[in-house]
Amino acid sequence: MTLPLPTPAALAHSQQLLAEIFRRIAVAGGWLSFADFMAIALYAPGLGYYAAGARKFGAAGDFVTAPELTPLFAQAIARQAAQIMSMSAPRILEAGAGSGRLAADLLRALETQNALPERYDILELSPDLRERQRQTLRQDAPRLFERVRWLETLPEHFSGLVLGNEVLDAMPVHCVQWQEGRIDERGVTRVDGRLQWQARPAGGRLLTEAEGIVHECAPPPGYMSEISLAGPAWAAGLGERLERGCLLLLDYGFPRREFYHPDRGSGTLMCHYRHHAHPDPFYLPGLQDITAHVDFTALIAAAYPTGLELLGYANQAQFLLNCGVLDDLATLEPGSLPYLKAASAVQKLIAPQEMGELFKVIAMGKNMDMPLIGFLRGDKSHTL
Repeated sequence: MTLPLPTPAALAHSQQLLAEIFRRIAVAGGWLSFADFMAIALYAPGLGYYAAGARKFGAAGDFVTAPELTPLFAQAIARQAAQIMSMSAPRILEAGAGSGRLAADLLRALETQNALPERYDILELSPDLRERQRQTLRQDAPRLFERVRWLETLPEHFSGLVLGNEVLDAMPVHCVQWQEGRIDERGVTRVDGRLQWQARPAGGRLLTEAEGIVHECAPPPGYMSEISLAGPAWAAGLGERLERGCLLLLDYGFPRREFYHPDRGSGTLMCHYRHHAHPDPFYLPGLQDITAHVDFTALIAAAYPTGLELLGYANQAQFLLNCGVLDDLATLEPGSLPYLKAASAVQKLIAPQEMGELFKVIAMGKNMDMPLIGFLRGDKSHTL
Protein backbone atom coordinates (compact mmCIF):
# COMPACT_ATOMS: atom_id res chain seq x y z
CA MET A 1 0.00 0.00 0.00
CA THR A 2 1.25 3.49 -0.87
CA LEU A 3 0.49 5.89 1.96
CA PRO A 4 0.15 9.68 1.57
CA LEU A 5 3.34 11.65 2.12
CA PRO A 6 3.45 13.98 5.12
CA THR A 7 4.12 17.68 4.84
CA PRO A 8 7.65 18.83 5.77
CA ALA A 9 6.30 20.22 9.06
CA ALA A 10 4.52 16.97 9.89
CA LEU A 11 7.62 14.94 9.04
CA ALA A 12 9.73 17.16 11.30
CA HIS A 13 7.23 16.61 14.11
CA SER A 14 7.42 12.83 13.63
CA GLN A 15 11.21 12.91 13.64
CA GLN A 16 11.14 14.86 16.90
CA LEU A 17 8.97 12.18 18.49
CA LEU A 18 11.16 9.44 17.03
CA ALA A 19 14.17 11.04 18.73
CA GLU A 20 12.26 10.95 22.02
CA ILE A 21 11.41 7.27 21.49
CA PHE A 22 15.09 6.51 20.79
CA ARG A 23 16.01 8.33 24.01
CA ARG A 24 13.48 6.29 26.00
CA ILE A 25 14.80 3.06 24.48
CA ALA A 26 18.34 4.00 25.52
CA VAL A 27 17.28 4.90 29.06
CA ALA A 28 15.43 1.58 29.32
CA GLY A 29 18.57 -0.36 28.38
CA GLY A 30 17.87 -0.86 24.67
CA TRP A 31 14.36 -2.34 24.75
CA LEU A 32 10.83 -1.05 25.35
CA SER A 33 7.67 -3.06 25.72
CA PHE A 34 5.25 -2.35 22.90
CA ALA A 35 2.83 -0.97 25.51
CA ASP A 36 5.42 1.63 26.53
CA PHE A 37 6.15 2.47 22.88
CA MET A 38 2.43 2.83 22.13
CA ALA A 39 1.94 5.09 25.15
CA ILE A 40 4.74 7.38 23.96
CA ALA A 41 3.61 7.37 20.32
CA LEU A 42 0.04 8.30 21.27
CA TYR A 43 0.33 10.33 24.46
CA ALA A 44 3.83 11.87 24.89
CA PRO A 45 3.14 15.49 25.94
CA GLY A 46 3.23 17.83 22.96
CA LEU A 47 4.43 15.08 20.61
CA GLY A 48 2.17 12.02 20.76
CA TYR A 49 -0.65 11.50 18.30
CA TYR A 50 -3.38 12.43 20.78
CA ALA A 51 -1.32 15.08 22.58
CA ALA A 52 -0.36 17.26 19.60
CA GLY A 53 -2.36 19.47 17.27
CA ALA A 54 -3.04 17.34 14.18
CA ARG A 55 -6.69 16.93 13.18
CA LYS A 56 -7.67 13.32 13.81
CA PHE A 57 -11.43 12.91 13.39
CA GLY A 58 -13.66 13.31 10.35
CA ALA A 59 -13.04 13.70 6.65
CA ALA A 60 -10.01 15.96 7.17
CA GLY A 61 -8.40 13.61 9.70
CA ASP A 62 -7.26 10.00 9.83
CA PHE A 63 -10.53 8.17 10.56
CA VAL A 64 -14.24 8.71 11.11
CA THR A 65 -15.97 7.63 14.33
CA ALA A 66 -19.67 6.88 14.73
CA PRO A 67 -20.64 10.25 16.28
CA GLU A 68 -19.13 12.04 13.26
CA LEU A 69 -21.42 10.14 10.87
CA THR A 70 -24.83 11.28 12.13
CA PRO A 71 -26.51 12.78 15.22
CA LEU A 72 -28.85 9.77 15.15
CA PHE A 73 -26.06 7.80 16.86
CA ALA A 74 -26.19 10.08 19.90
CA GLN A 75 -29.99 10.25 19.81
CA ALA A 76 -30.16 6.47 20.19
CA ILE A 77 -27.60 6.45 23.02
CA ALA A 78 -29.56 9.23 24.72
CA ARG A 79 -32.47 6.87 25.37
CA GLN A 80 -30.15 4.46 27.14
CA ALA A 81 -28.41 7.29 28.98
CA ALA A 82 -31.73 8.67 30.23
CA GLN A 83 -32.76 5.28 31.60
CA ILE A 84 -29.44 4.77 33.38
CA MET A 85 -29.55 8.24 34.95
CA SER A 86 -33.14 7.67 36.09
CA MET A 87 -31.94 4.65 38.08
CA SER A 88 -28.77 6.24 39.47
CA ALA A 89 -27.94 9.96 39.31
CA PRO A 90 -28.35 12.75 36.71
CA ARG A 91 -24.69 12.84 35.76
CA ILE A 92 -22.60 11.67 32.82
CA LEU A 93 -18.84 11.11 32.68
CA GLU A 94 -17.55 10.66 29.14
CA ALA A 95 -14.06 9.25 28.82
CA GLY A 96 -12.02 10.37 25.82
CA ALA A 97 -14.59 12.59 24.11
CA GLY A 98 -12.73 12.93 20.80
CA SER A 99 -13.92 15.99 18.88
CA GLY A 100 -16.76 16.62 21.34
CA ARG A 101 -19.34 15.65 18.74
CA LEU A 102 -20.93 12.89 20.84
CA ALA A 103 -21.15 15.16 23.89
CA ALA A 104 -22.82 17.97 21.94
CA ASP A 105 -25.32 15.71 20.17
CA LEU A 106 -26.06 13.70 23.31
CA LEU A 107 -26.77 16.79 25.40
CA ARG A 108 -29.12 18.17 22.75
CA ALA A 109 -30.92 14.83 22.46
CA LEU A 110 -31.31 14.55 26.23
CA GLU A 111 -32.71 18.09 26.30
CA THR A 112 -35.50 17.06 23.92
CA GLN A 113 -36.25 14.10 26.22
CA ASN A 114 -36.34 16.33 29.33
CA ALA A 115 -33.55 14.18 30.73
CA LEU A 116 -30.57 16.52 30.88
CA PRO A 117 -27.79 15.61 33.32
CA GLU A 118 -27.00 18.14 36.01
CA ARG A 119 -23.35 17.75 35.03
CA TYR A 120 -21.56 16.34 32.01
CA ASP A 121 -17.94 15.58 32.88
CA ILE A 122 -15.35 14.86 30.21
CA LEU A 123 -12.20 12.97 31.19
CA GLU A 124 -9.65 14.08 28.60
CA LEU A 125 -5.85 14.00 28.89
CA SER A 126 -5.07 15.80 25.62
CA PRO A 127 -4.97 19.63 25.85
CA ASP A 128 -5.49 19.81 22.07
CA LEU A 129 -8.62 17.66 22.20
CA ARG A 130 -9.98 19.50 25.26
CA GLU A 131 -9.84 22.75 23.31
CA ARG A 132 -11.49 21.20 20.28
CA GLN A 133 -14.24 19.78 22.49
CA ARG A 134 -14.85 23.22 23.97
CA GLN A 135 -15.15 24.72 20.50
CA THR A 136 -17.61 22.04 19.37
CA LEU A 137 -19.80 22.41 22.46
CA ARG A 138 -19.77 26.21 22.40
CA GLN A 139 -20.77 26.18 18.75
CA ASP A 140 -23.33 23.36 18.69
CA ALA A 141 -24.71 23.27 22.25
CA PRO A 142 -24.14 26.79 23.63
CA ARG A 143 -27.16 26.70 25.98
CA LEU A 144 -25.80 23.56 27.60
CA PHE A 145 -22.10 24.43 27.73
CA GLU A 146 -22.23 25.48 31.38
CA ARG A 147 -23.13 21.91 32.38
CA VAL A 148 -19.82 20.56 31.04
CA ARG A 149 -16.66 20.17 33.12
CA TRP A 150 -13.28 18.77 32.09
CA LEU A 151 -11.37 16.36 34.32
CA GLU A 152 -7.80 15.09 34.17
CA THR A 153 -8.27 12.26 36.67
CA LEU A 154 -11.12 9.95 37.65
CA PRO A 155 -13.30 11.20 40.52
CA GLU A 156 -12.97 9.32 43.79
CA HIS A 157 -16.72 8.59 43.83
CA PHE A 158 -19.27 8.65 41.05
CA SER A 159 -22.91 7.81 40.41
CA GLY A 160 -24.56 8.02 37.01
CA LEU A 161 -23.43 7.01 33.52
CA VAL A 162 -19.80 6.48 32.51
CA LEU A 163 -19.67 6.55 28.71
CA GLY A 164 -16.79 5.57 26.46
CA ASN A 165 -16.92 5.39 22.66
CA GLU A 166 -13.75 4.01 21.03
CA VAL A 167 -11.63 4.64 24.12
CA LEU A 168 -10.39 1.15 24.95
CA ASP A 169 -8.91 0.44 21.50
CA ALA A 170 -6.39 3.27 21.97
CA MET A 171 -5.12 2.09 25.34
CA PRO A 172 -1.59 0.64 25.20
CA VAL A 173 -1.32 -3.12 24.67
CA HIS A 174 1.45 -5.65 25.09
CA CYS A 175 2.36 -7.82 22.10
CA VAL A 176 2.88 -11.52 22.80
CA GLN A 177 3.96 -14.58 20.84
CA TRP A 178 3.19 -18.07 22.09
CA GLN A 179 6.03 -20.45 21.20
CA GLU A 180 6.52 -24.16 21.85
CA GLY A 181 7.21 -24.34 25.61
CA ARG A 182 7.59 -20.59 26.16
CA ILE A 183 5.86 -17.24 25.83
CA ASP A 184 7.67 -14.19 24.44
CA GLU A 185 6.86 -10.52 24.71
CA ARG A 186 7.49 -8.60 21.48
CA GLY A 187 9.02 -5.23 22.21
CA VAL A 188 10.75 -2.39 20.40
CA THR A 189 14.45 -1.69 19.91
CA ARG A 190 16.63 0.53 17.75
CA VAL A 191 18.73 -0.94 14.94
CA ASP A 192 20.68 1.29 12.51
CA GLY A 193 18.55 4.31 13.32
CA ARG A 194 15.24 2.51 12.83
CA LEU A 195 12.64 0.93 15.09
CA GLN A 196 12.48 -2.85 15.01
CA TRP A 197 10.65 -5.64 16.81
CA GLN A 198 12.64 -7.66 19.32
CA ALA A 199 11.30 -10.47 21.51
CA ARG A 200 12.27 -11.49 25.03
CA PRO A 201 10.70 -13.89 27.55
CA ALA A 202 7.45 -12.58 29.00
CA GLY A 203 7.27 -12.11 32.74
CA GLY A 204 5.20 -10.83 35.63
CA ARG A 205 1.51 -10.05 35.21
CA LEU A 206 1.78 -10.30 31.43
CA LEU A 207 3.08 -13.88 31.65
CA THR A 208 0.26 -14.81 34.03
CA GLU A 209 -2.34 -13.44 31.64
CA ALA A 210 -0.71 -15.13 28.64
CA GLU A 211 -0.66 -18.48 30.46
CA GLY A 212 -4.35 -18.07 31.23
CA ILE A 213 -5.04 -17.60 27.54
CA VAL A 214 -3.17 -20.84 26.84
CA HIS A 215 -5.55 -22.74 29.12
CA GLU A 216 -8.67 -21.08 27.69
CA CYS A 217 -7.85 -20.77 24.00
CA ALA A 218 -4.81 -23.00 23.28
CA PRO A 219 -3.05 -20.72 20.75
CA PRO A 220 -0.77 -22.75 18.45
CA PRO A 221 3.04 -22.26 18.42
CA GLY A 222 3.99 -19.05 16.64
CA TYR A 223 0.63 -17.40 17.38
CA MET A 224 0.92 -13.62 17.85
CA SER A 225 -1.60 -11.30 19.43
CA GLU A 226 -2.09 -8.53 21.97
CA ILE A 227 -2.91 -8.48 25.66
CA SER A 228 -4.29 -5.33 27.25
CA LEU A 229 -3.43 -4.82 30.89
CA ALA A 230 -4.42 -1.14 30.83
CA GLY A 231 -8.04 -1.55 29.66
CA PRO A 232 -9.14 -4.07 32.30
CA ALA A 233 -7.27 -2.12 35.00
CA TRP A 234 -9.10 1.06 33.91
CA ALA A 235 -12.48 -0.72 34.05
CA ALA A 236 -11.64 -2.09 37.52
CA GLY A 237 -10.64 1.38 38.69
CA LEU A 238 -13.97 2.75 37.56
CA GLY A 239 -15.73 -0.13 39.28
CA GLU A 240 -14.08 0.78 42.57
CA ARG A 241 -15.28 4.38 42.23
CA LEU A 242 -18.79 3.73 40.94
CA GLU A 243 -21.40 3.74 43.70
CA ARG A 244 -24.56 3.48 41.60
CA GLY A 245 -24.88 3.53 37.84
CA CYS A 246 -23.35 2.01 34.75
CA LEU A 247 -20.31 1.86 32.51
CA LEU A 248 -21.45 1.87 28.86
CA LEU A 249 -18.55 1.17 26.50
CA LEU A 250 -18.66 0.95 22.70
CA ASP A 251 -15.69 -0.36 20.75
CA TYR A 252 -14.56 -2.93 18.25
CA GLY A 253 -13.53 -6.30 19.60
CA PHE A 254 -14.54 -9.82 20.55
CA PRO A 255 -15.16 -12.22 23.43
CA ARG A 256 -11.92 -13.90 24.48
CA ARG A 257 -12.37 -17.17 22.59
CA GLU A 258 -13.08 -15.25 19.41
CA PHE A 259 -10.29 -12.74 20.02
CA TYR A 260 -7.71 -15.54 20.26
CA HIS A 261 -9.24 -17.72 17.56
CA PRO A 262 -6.63 -19.84 15.72
CA ASP A 263 -7.41 -18.06 12.45
CA ARG A 264 -6.42 -14.69 13.96
CA GLY A 265 -2.78 -15.65 14.38
CA SER A 266 -1.17 -12.29 13.60
CA GLY A 267 -3.17 -10.25 16.10
CA THR A 268 -5.44 -7.25 15.71
CA LEU A 269 -2.96 -4.36 15.77
CA MET A 270 -3.92 -1.70 13.21
CA CYS A 271 -2.84 1.85 12.38
CA HIS A 272 -4.81 4.68 10.77
CA TYR A 273 -3.21 7.45 8.73
CA ARG A 274 -5.30 9.82 6.61
CA HIS A 275 -8.07 7.27 6.06
CA HIS A 276 -5.64 4.46 5.23
CA ALA A 277 -5.53 1.43 7.52
CA HIS A 278 -2.24 -0.49 7.67
CA PRO A 279 -0.38 -2.76 10.13
CA ASP A 280 2.98 -0.93 10.63
CA PRO A 281 3.06 0.78 14.06
CA PHE A 282 6.53 2.20 13.39
CA TYR A 283 5.44 4.31 10.41
CA LEU A 284 5.65 8.06 11.13
CA PRO A 285 5.28 7.98 14.94
CA GLY A 286 3.05 10.77 16.16
CA LEU A 287 1.22 11.16 12.85
CA GLN A 288 -0.89 7.99 12.95
CA ASP A 289 -3.29 6.30 15.32
CA ILE A 290 -2.37 2.88 16.72
CA THR A 291 -5.17 0.61 17.89
CA ALA A 292 -5.96 -2.94 18.93
CA HIS A 293 -9.29 -4.73 19.29
CA VAL A 294 -10.84 -5.18 22.73
CA ASP A 295 -11.02 -8.46 24.65
CA PHE A 296 -14.41 -7.87 26.29
CA THR A 297 -14.09 -11.00 28.44
CA ALA A 298 -11.02 -9.48 30.09
CA LEU A 299 -13.00 -6.33 30.91
CA ILE A 300 -15.76 -8.02 32.86
CA ALA A 301 -13.29 -10.44 34.48
CA ALA A 302 -11.38 -7.47 35.90
CA ALA A 303 -14.45 -5.41 36.78
CA TYR A 304 -16.52 -8.13 38.46
CA PRO A 305 -14.42 -8.30 41.67
CA THR A 306 -15.05 -4.56 42.19
CA GLY A 307 -18.80 -5.21 42.39
CA LEU A 308 -19.72 -4.43 38.80
CA GLU A 309 -22.29 -6.75 37.25
CA LEU A 310 -22.59 -7.52 33.55
CA LEU A 311 -25.81 -5.81 32.47
CA GLY A 312 -25.59 -6.47 28.75
CA TYR A 313 -23.35 -7.22 25.79
CA ALA A 314 -24.47 -6.89 22.18
CA ASN A 315 -23.23 -5.87 18.78
CA GLN A 316 -23.63 -2.20 17.92
CA ALA A 317 -26.39 -2.85 15.38
CA GLN A 318 -28.65 -4.60 17.87
CA PHE A 319 -27.98 -2.03 20.58
CA LEU A 320 -28.83 0.92 18.29
CA LEU A 321 -31.94 -0.82 16.97
CA ASN A 322 -33.10 -1.50 20.53
CA CYS A 323 -32.55 2.17 21.32
CA GLY A 324 -34.72 3.34 18.41
CA VAL A 325 -32.27 4.51 15.76
CA LEU A 326 -34.71 3.55 12.99
CA ASP A 327 -37.52 5.43 14.75
CA ASP A 328 -35.38 8.55 14.67
CA LEU A 329 -34.58 8.01 11.01
CA ALA A 330 -38.30 7.71 10.26
CA THR A 331 -38.91 11.23 11.59
CA LEU A 332 -37.02 12.68 8.60
CA GLU A 333 -38.84 13.35 5.34
CA PRO A 334 -38.39 10.30 3.09
CA GLY A 335 -36.39 11.09 -0.04
CA SER A 336 -35.11 14.41 1.29
CA LEU A 337 -31.37 15.12 1.34
CA PRO A 338 -31.21 14.97 5.18
CA TYR A 339 -33.01 11.61 5.08
CA LEU A 340 -30.70 10.17 2.40
CA LYS A 341 -27.58 11.30 4.26
CA ALA A 342 -28.88 9.95 7.57
CA ALA A 343 -29.98 6.66 6.01
CA SER A 344 -26.51 6.16 4.53
CA ALA A 345 -24.92 6.83 7.91
CA VAL A 346 -27.29 4.50 9.76
CA GLN A 347 -26.55 1.80 7.20
CA LYS A 348 -22.86 2.12 8.04
CA LEU A 349 -23.60 1.99 11.76
CA ILE A 350 -25.73 -1.17 11.67
CA ALA A 351 -24.70 -3.16 8.56
CA PRO A 352 -22.83 -6.37 9.53
CA GLN A 353 -20.14 -5.74 6.91
CA GLU A 354 -19.62 -2.19 8.20
CA MET A 355 -19.70 -1.25 11.93
CA GLY A 356 -22.78 -3.18 12.99
CA GLU A 357 -21.15 -6.50 13.90
CA LEU A 358 -17.50 -5.66 14.58
CA PHE A 359 -18.40 -2.93 17.08
CA LYS A 360 -19.80 -4.13 20.40
CA VAL A 361 -21.49 -2.49 23.37
CA ILE A 362 -20.95 -3.66 26.94
CA ALA A 363 -22.74 -2.43 30.05
CA MET A 364 -21.45 -3.07 33.56
CA GLY A 365 -23.11 -1.54 36.59
CA LYS A 366 -24.03 -1.42 40.26
CA ASN A 367 -27.40 -1.16 41.98
CA MET A 368 -29.44 -0.98 38.78
CA ASP A 369 -33.08 -1.98 39.24
CA MET A 370 -34.31 -2.96 35.78
CA PRO A 371 -33.03 -4.36 32.45
CA LEU A 372 -31.37 -1.87 30.12
CA ILE A 373 -33.34 -1.08 26.96
CA GLY A 374 -30.28 -1.40 24.74
CA PHE A 375 -30.02 -5.11 25.48
CA LEU A 376 -33.65 -6.24 25.58
CA ARG A 377 -33.14 -8.15 22.31
CA GLY A 378 -30.00 -9.79 20.97
CA ASP A 379 -28.04 -9.83 24.24
CA LYS A 380 -24.92 -11.99 23.84
CA SER A 381 -23.67 -11.88 27.42
CA HIS A 382 -23.42 -15.67 27.39
CA THR A 383 -20.55 -15.47 24.87
CA LEU A 384 -18.29 -13.74 27.38
